[in-house]
Amino acid sequence: MRVLLFRPIMGTVPVIGLKDCTCVTSVLRNMGEGVTRVNSEVIKNGVEKAPHRSLMNALGLAKWEKDRPFIGIVNSQNDLVPGHQHLDELAKAVKAGVWANGGTPLEFPAIAVCDGIAMNHEGMRYSLASRELIADSVEVMTLAHALDALVLIANCDKVVPGMLMAAARLNLPTVLISGGPMQAGRFQGKNVSLSTIFEGIGAVQAGRMTAEDLEELEEAACPGCGSCSGMFTANTMNCLSEALGLALPGNGTYAAVSAARIRLAKDAGWQVMELLRSGITARDILSERAFTNALALDMALGGSTNTVLHLPAIAREAGIDLDMETVDRISGKTPHLCKLSPAGDHYVQDLDEAGGVSAVIRELLSHGLIEGDAMTATGKTLAENVQRARIRRPEVIKEVKNPYSSTGGLAVLSGNLAPDGAVVKQAAVEPEMLVHKGPARVFTSEEDTVAAILGNKINSGDVIVIAYEGPKGGPGMREMLTPTSVIAGMGLDREVALITDGRFSGATRGASIGHISPEAAEGGPLALVKEGDLISIDIPARKLELLVDDGELEKRRAQWQRPEPKVKKGYLVRYAQLVTSASKGAVLSTD
Repeated sequence: MRVLLFRPIMGTVPVIGLKDCTCVTSVLRNMGEGVTRVNSEVIKNGVEKAPHRSLMNALGLAKWEKDRPFIGIVNSQNDLVPGHQHLDELAKAVKAGVWANGGTPLEFPAIAVCDGIAMNHEGMRYSLASRELIADSVEVMTLAHALDALVLIANCDKVVPGMLMAAARLNLPTVLISGGPMQAGRFQGKNVSLSTIFEGIGAVQAGRMTAEDLEELEEAACPGCGSCSGMFTANTMNCLSEALGLALPGNGTYAAVSAARIRLAKDAGWQVMELLRSGITARDILSERAFTNALALDMALGGSTNTVLHLPAIAREAGIDLDMETVDRISGKTPHLCKLSPAGDHYVQDLDEAGGVSAVIRELLSHGLIEGDAMTATGKTLAENVQRARIRRPEVIKEVKNPYSSTGGLAVLSGNLAPDGAVVKQAAVEPEMLVHKGPARVFTSEEDTVAAILGNKINSGDVIVIAYEGPKGGPGMREMLTPTSVIAGMGLDREVALITDGRFSGATRGASIGHISPEAAEGGPLALVKEGDLISIDIPARKLELLVDDGELEKRRAQWQRPEPKVKKGYLVRYAQLVTSASKGAVLSTD
């Protein structure tokens, strides 16, 4: 039997159910002009494909299973990442949805790194770099086996963007389903999360917490599976995937342990068959307005600074240029509506109770801050998806007319220290640190910085500079959660700033400015900063300046020499050779 698919089309399409495998051909054939071959035909049909069919027999596939479309189920489950340990249950649910709607689900794995476990040691060099491996591996498996459509099962920090990059690159009918957020822990009558523990290290050092209390906190903060419970990178990307349109409503906030998450996974499996039948592919959904919508949601939620790396990387795969000017333009007109941890005391479970991502989108839509006619994986527009949403807890989701601030949670800074830009989560900066001037305290690694902070060698007013931690210099652009958390835990986040060409966890708070571009390893201005130089930070004015005479900087530039690479073997060597600037999403390029 020949299974056929139409060329990609835009707009709302009719919903047609598949009762059994025999109707697949007739349904797909009878929907109009422009019919093209389904990918899997190339491994199924013809005398010359007898060996291929024999190998499918070895998989246990019956003839009727082979006659159905082949749907790739990309499962990033592993036993190392708490956010992913339960994904096998979601995979079963996805498969059930695919089966019920006429497809044959075929599962294969993807890697996933836990940023928390990889933090502050050699492992963090591999976190961002894993994003490219994930995208490439999905491409390899999909094209090598001629799959017809994809359901992507992800959850944590680099897995969601890596899979979305692959979706844009492959341009097949695709739905993303995430594992969902972890519930907040409880400690001494308050909700807590992983970031609370990191800050606890500094609190113990400063005598603000006992070692015994820290041990108790350690036991309580992460109560079970799921992506860490605040608006950190994983949950930010899972929420933004709804605005991008490749995830179904509820993806960002339904709890990892909820039955709603299982039902959503079944719906994802069902819906990918509807997209296949309708000819709606990933790039039909990942339009330019999908990315500007995602940015608007990001600003309203006060999301992770890492989105400024991930959204441009996904957009690039979709053939869209998403630059820092666009990011800052949308931040300038989008109000900040939610203060979730680490910026506030609410968690993703609170956002879910308050109406979820749909309620935030609807509020933005009602004020013209989101384009509601963007197509989504439901086969409906974004506006249609959220038309019944309501804000149920106004203390969690503010109205546009009464926001936390009139501009978004992220800000892009520039100046002579960051000619190509830098990014800060302004929603998590204490008011007294929005404008700051202080002497530079210069370090060339995260480890040396942490040692100085814990050694009480950082003074009030200092601007900590961590250079050579960028995409090339790291290599891998490590997260600086440990130094920022220790600063906060010691109560210095109202007195000390930190700037770096590395990046931050979504759990970071304080005047922490990252992604400085060009990076130090490329001879960027950050490499020229010396101990004691005055640095001026003005977040409202979007300025980051090194207060050193231009003539002196030119002398320093002439004397600068590129340091020896920190890693000299393995994947990271190739990564460092090919990776672009953080201002371009830190993607790999051979240009």
